[in-house]
Amino acid sequence: MKAQLLTLLAIGLMVSLQTTAQPAAPPTAGKITYEGMRRIDPSQMRMVVNGQEVRPGSAGAPDAPEGMPDVLSFTQKLVFAGTMAKEERDRPQNMMRRSRDGDGAGSSGNAGGPPRAMRMGAPFEQQTYLDLANKTRIDVMTVKRDSTSQTTYRSEKPMPTASDWQTSEKTKKIAGYTCHKATATRRKETYTVWYTTDLPFTYSPVADLTPPTGVVLQIESDSESFKATAVSSEAVAATAVQPPTDAKVITADEMEQIRRKTMADFRQKMMSSMPGMGRN
Repeated sequence: MKAQLLTLLAIGLMVSLQTTAQPAAPPTAGKITYEGMRRIDPSQMRMVVNGQEVRPGSAGAPDAPEGMPDVLSFTQKLVFAGTMAKEERDRPQNMMRRSRDGDGAGSSGNAGGPPRAMRMGAPFEQQTYLDLANKTRIDVMTVKRDSTSQTTYRSEKPMPTASDWQTSEKTKKIAGYTCHKATATRRKETYTVWYTTDLPFTYSPVADLTPPTGVVLQIESDSESFKATAVSSEAVAATAVQPPTDAKVITADEMEQIRRKTMADFRQKMMSSMPGMGRN
């Protein structure tokens, strides 16, 4: 009798331990928060100086603005609910223009003084939604025509697949999830990627580094990095991750053309509004 009792107690203890060890069900709604870092390449910068668009340090152009950081830090979030999600990023800094009146002419009141910097709001807003079930990225861009009118466009394209995806047996914990190590190539640069298969969808904060399956929680390279600092389970309204239904549907190529033209028009507006334009 005593032996049977001990056996029953042992079985009960094993069942209790197994129940306790079972992992929690993966969240179906919540948020992933990433801290990102990207190195600034001065050769890719553009400045508008006295109405001319130049690269910092090029002939006749000043160096990059004094005090400009070498690294850009930002926060990126993925808000998800069911099979839909939306990326949220830090609001980008406004465009900057600089003017210098060195000949004493013009109406800027800055003759012979140091360069003046002014910021202008970006000409469009862009958001990215994801259809997680169909692995589709949905880009929505709203172009401001003037202070009272705007046009919203929408384009869809499949999630890209990372190039030269190579997995390894190494693992580590990130934000409470077991992640597997892989490497991939993007723009001729090698990235180290850590991804988990314990979440019920596929995603990467860098679209070109999306794994065949799983969610990327950390990315490392010489030029940029992302790391998930939290994966939270919380209620998310379905409407918060749904793209607008009244947007004009266009192709991804057409959206890129509109984006380029909008930026070109915006730069032209910046240059034409500079003081002293047209002086010799």
